Amino acid sequence: MTNDHFEFTNNPDAGTNPEAAADGIRLQKVLAAAGVASRRVSEDLITSGRVRVNGKVVTELGRRVHPDTDQVAVDNVAVQLDTTRRYIMLNKPVGVVSSMMDENGRPDLREFTDQFDERLFNVGRLDAQTSGLLILTNDGDMAHVLAHPSFGVMKTYIAKVEGRVSAQTIGMLQTGIELEDGPIKADKARILTSPPGEGVSLVEVRLHSGRNRIVRRMLEAVGHPVIDLVRRQFGPLHLGTLRQGALRELTREELGLLLTVSRQAPSKRPSVDEPAAEQRDDRDDRDDRRDSRDDRDERRDSRDDRRDAR
Repeated sequence: MTNDHFEFTNNPDAGTNPEAAADGIRLQKVLAAAGVASRRVSEDLITSGRVRVNGKVVTELGRRVHPDTDQVAVDNVAVQLDTTRRYIMLNKPVGVVSSMMDENGRPDLREFTDQFDERLFNVGRLDAQTSGLLILTNDGDMAHVLAHPSFGVMKTYIAKVEGRVSAQTIGMLQTGIELEDGPIKADKARILTSPPGEGVSLVEVRLHSGRNRIVRRMLEAVGHPVIDLVRRQFGPLHLGTLRQGALRELTREELGLLLTVSRQAPSKRPSVDEPAAEQRDDRDDRDDRRDSRDDRDERRDSRDDRRDAR
């Protein structure tokens, strides 16, 4: 982390005017409640200049803050002061739709969210046939930033593909290729394994694009259709050894890194308790909706035919 890190705030006066926080809660108490450290250790963090409030270093122990508006960082890593927020990492299994309620009756994320008291939703999407790291949360503001394509959060995928991938193919992925919805290039790509004679390769692809099924389409465009696809990394989070279908709470360190990414994004974004409309990653959903409309049109035409016959 660098010392020029700045945190945006909903209260523009709180970072520059100490009186704006005069009726809040003592900073060391807030840090202790957030699980950063004991109150005594939190006091040491403050006096040593390791704590920032709304981007400004705070060293006085008498400083008060408002957890609902002020933003705090320790060692330039964001701290979540709202203890009602929840953050879950899920290794989404193949066959599960990234939706809270699938209108076509397919397995969806309720299998995992129903076990929590909070109403959780997913940050972004993975198509039904892609497994891997998916975040579940009730923090709508953070979900909007992390899921929206314009903020460019980096994702890492491991793809098992048909054929033996060459260095030239990796070069094409990184230089850029043309798809039906425009040009695209990987931020980084590399061959993990490409044994001769086996007819398959493992490839790692890193990119920040949020376009629909983009990794599958890129690899198919260079002649290597995907057999299996896993998202291993989302922003600063790594899937690690979490098995498919399992979930866990984010650690305090993981949450701090994730919030830091979120808060470094442009400040002009809606403050919401629900996720913003997400760009869908699953083309099957669009096909299902189109089929549903076709069925309705056919029923309407059938009714019109019967009416004309009468």
